[in-house]
Amino acid sequence: MNDSETQLKKFQKELSAGTVSLALLAVLARAGEPLYGYLIAKQLERIGEGVLSGKQSALYPVLRNLETAGLLESHIEPSMAGPPRRYYRITEAGRQTLQQWAAAWRATRDSVDSVLEGITA
Repeated sequence: MNDSETQLKKFQKELSAGTVSLALLAVLARAGEPLYGYLIAKQLERIGEGVLSGKQSALYPVLRNLETAGLLESHIEPSMAGPPRRYYRITEAGRQTLQQWAAAWRATRDSVDSVLEGITA
């Protein structure tokens, strides 16, 4: 991996770290029903066109942090095809936070887009 690729990977990792919580809340808000980790990861991959996909195991600490903050609730259900699964759903506080974070994201995105305007790739 050359220096340019290394820098791109680092930038993508830092950018992703700041957006995963927002994306997880949005996926669970859209779902309308509780989802377990694998389904959440698949939704992120499908809706986000692969841009937000990554290691599924990396989602679990973020899900736990969101739950600790009161933005998600979870429960465990037995599974016919393996170990029990933890299902997550967004709380009312999570929905309110999602609205605030989405507004902050849009303002940031628009600001960065304005700065980048006219730059050729």
